Amino acid sequence: MIKHLKINLVFLSFFFLSSGAFAAGDNLTWEDCIREAARNHPDLIAAGEEVKQSEAGKSIAASALFPQVDASLAATTAKTASGDTNDNYSYGMTGQQLIFDGTKTVQDVKAALEDINASKQNFKYASVTVRYNLRSAYIRLLKAQESLKITEEIYEIRRSNLELITLRYESGLEHKGALLTAEADLASANYQVLQAQRNLEVAQRRLTKEMGRKQFTPVFVKGDFEVRSKGEGKPDFEAIAQNNPSLRKISAQENSAAFSLKSAYANFSPELLGQAGAGKSSAHWPPENDDWNAGLTLSVPIFEGGLRLAQVSQAKAYLNQIKENKRSIRDSLVLALEEKWALFKDALTNVGVQYKTLIATEERSKIAQAEYSLGLITFDNWTIIENNLVTQKNAYLDARADALTAEAGWIQAKGETLEYE
Repeated sequence: MIKHLKINLVFLSFFFLSSGAFAAGDNLTWEDCIREAARNHPDLIAAGEEVKQSEAGKSIAASALFPQVDASLAATTAKTASGDTNDNYSYGMTGQQLIFDGTKTVQDVKAALEDINASKQNFKYASVTVRYNLRSAYIRLLKAQESLKITEEIYEIRRSNLELITLRYESGLEHKGALLTAEADLASANYQVLQAQRNLEVAQRRLTKEMGRKQFTPVFVKGDFEVRSKGEGKPDFEAIAQNNPSLRKISAQENSAAFSLKSAYANFSPELLGQAGAGKSSAHWPPENDDWNAGLTLSVPIFEGGLRLAQVSQAKAYLNQIKENKRSIRDSLVLALEEKWALFKDALTNVGVQYKTLIATEERSKIAQAEYSLGLITFDNWTIIENNLVTQKNAYLDARADALTAEAGWIQAKGETLEYE
C-alpha cells in the first residue's frame, strides 16, 4: 500500500507541474494554423521569390525588343613626336533597334511567359505540400493531447484496480501475484503518462515548425476528429489529375521547351539592326563640331563549328524529355489518387468498427469489474478484459487520427492548396 501511495504522489506531482506548462501555450484552431503558415512558411516564401525571378526573366528577354540607347562622354589627350599635345573632347548618344531576328526574341519571350506560369504552379505545389505537412502536424498534436487524456484515464483505472486488489489481498481473497501485477500495471500507466507528455512536446515542436515560426513556443490545438469529406462515390481520377499543380507545372515547362526549340531554329535567321547616333566633338571644351551617323547592320551566321545545330538538338532532346516526364507524372498522379482514395475509405470504415468494439469493450469491462468484486471471475480473466479496454481506447484514438491523416493524404493527392478550406 505504501508503494502504491508513492507512485500516486509521483504522478500527481508530475501532473501538477505539466498542467502549469500546458496553460502557458497558445490555443490554436486549424484556421489559425493555416493563416500563420501562409504568412511565414519558408517554402512558400522561397516559392514566391522563384515567381519573382521568372517574372524578371521575362522582362530580361523582352528588353531586346526595345531600343537600346547609350550616352557617352570622352576626353583624351595625346603627345606627338614633336612634343605637341592634341586634345579631343566629345559627347553624344547612340541607339540601336532590333528589326528582324527570325522571331527568336519573340519566341524567347513566349518561353519566359510559360516559365512564369510554371513557377506559379510550383508555388501552388509548394502550398499543397505545406498544407499536407501542416495538417499532419496538427493531427499529431490533436492526437497527442487526446492521448494524454486517455493515459490519465488509464492511470485512474489502474489505480482503482490496485486499490480493489489490495483490499482483496489484505482480506486473503487474492494472491500476491495479482497484487504485484496490479502494481506493475500502475507503474506502466504512469510511464505511459510521462511518454504521452514527451510525445506532446515533440508534436508541438513539429506544428510550430510547419507554421513557419522561427522560435519554438508551446502550442495547443482546438478541434475534433470529425472527417469533413466522406469520400462518397468513386471520383474521376483522370479529371482530377489534370488540375494538379505538378501536372500543370510540367505542362507549362513543356510549352516553354517548345518555344525554346522554335527560338533555336530562328537563330539560323539573319539579324537586322538599325543604328543611329548624334553628338559633338572638338579639341576644346565644350565641343563645337556636330557628328551624326545612321545605318543598318545585317549579320548572317555562316560557320560556327556546329554551334546552332547543337543548340537545336539540345532543345529537341529537352522537349522530348519534358514530354516523357509529363506522362510519368500524370500516370503517377492517377495511381496516387486511387491509392489515397482507397486508404481514405478504409480508414473511415475502420473508425466505425473500432467505435463499436470500444463500446463493447467498455461494457464488458463494467460487467467484469462487478463480477470480480463479487468473486465471480478470477483475477487472470478480469485483467485480460481490463487490458483489452486499455488497448481498445488507444486503438479507437489511432483509428480516428488515421482517418484524418488519410483525408489529408487524399486532399494532397488532389492537389489542394492552403486555400482549400
